Amino acid sequence: MAPVIMRLKETPGIESRLCVTAQHREMLDQVLALFQLEPDVDLNLMTVNQTLPQLTASLLETMSEVLKKESPDWVLVQGDTTTVMATALSAFYANVRVGHVEAGLRSHDRYAPYPEEINRRIATLLSDLHFAPTTLARENLLKEGVSEKNCIVTGNPVIDALQWIAKQPFEVKGSVLEGIPFETKRIVLVTAHRRENYGKPLEDICDALIEISELFGESVQIVYPVHLNPQVRNTVMKKLAGRPAISLLDPLDYRSLIYLLGKATLVLTDSGGLQEEAPGLGVPVLVLRTVTERPEGIASGNLKIVGAVKEDIVRETKRLLLDESARLKMSNAANPYGDGHAAERIVDALLKSNS
Repeated sequence: MAPVIMRLKETPGIESRLCVTAQHREMLDQVLALFQLEPDVDLNLMTVNQTLPQLTASLLETMSEVLKKESPDWVLVQGDTTTVMATALSAFYANVRVGHVEAGLRSHDRYAPYPEEINRRIATLLSDLHFAPTTLARENLLKEGVSEKNCIVTGNPVIDALQWIAKQPFEVKGSVLEGIPFETKRIVLVTAHRRENYGKPLEDICDALIEISELFGESVQIVYPVHLNPQVRNTVMKKLAGRPAISLLDPLDYRSLIYLLGKATLVLTDSGGLQEEAPGLGVPVLVLRTVTERPEGIASGNLKIVGAVKEDIVRETKRLLLDESARLKMSNAANPYGDGHAAERIVDALLKSNS
């Protein structure tokens, strides 16, 4: 959302206010610092061992107070978190129009990803303008009864952010990436944190990484920035800590992540954002999920679903590490997710809606 916020701030005739819930505190603070953004409202709602019902109730109550105080014409939300769903519902209750950025993504499985698939469907029902990142996302919305005039293909602002960040200087020495053998090994970037992968699926992913590290340890370094959620972190550290061909890092700031992504030979991830960012840098992605709400990347050849089955992960990773033509075919596929002008289109649509 940062490119949209930056565009709003520089557009005459628009007064914008940035409200954050801090659903992911440390990662949020990193992004805010990187884009030099300061929240006007910081709710800091997360608590230890907070359940989804508790978070939803807290969001509804707190956002209702924020909307009463600010009295905005529009509320913009992006993505599919519980924050997005509850904020859109609060805005609806307050009779405030909602614009949904990254609208129309669908896995067509209500439990994968969980709870994100239902969150974004609810956000669609509550939104007045739908900013779809791709034509397919727009088609999903039209099939669900969204009016054509309220559904705009903008591209995804994550590509805007990617292009902006890629232009910024980065010094590996003294950074969290110092010590990663970029010059002597190929890099496999791994992220896995989705709720549906908690437990045995994550253990199987770790077992696959162990086998890959044993097969390719002399020429490949697996780099895994580990999510702070204890249900992820405890499993990963127990399984993978102390293995020389696997580097376990704390969550990376966005600039470091993009540098690492640009140096990667291959990405293994259950992250939605990386499924869009990696193709923007020509990096093949193996998706550690059974379904994805980003089928455009599958169709274009940038992504391949492997799930959380050890044998499938190992087989496809071996194939791409050993078969350069197969890897290049994925690497050179056209990126379907945008051209870097999504924020401009989103703000223009908001201006037109008020004209």
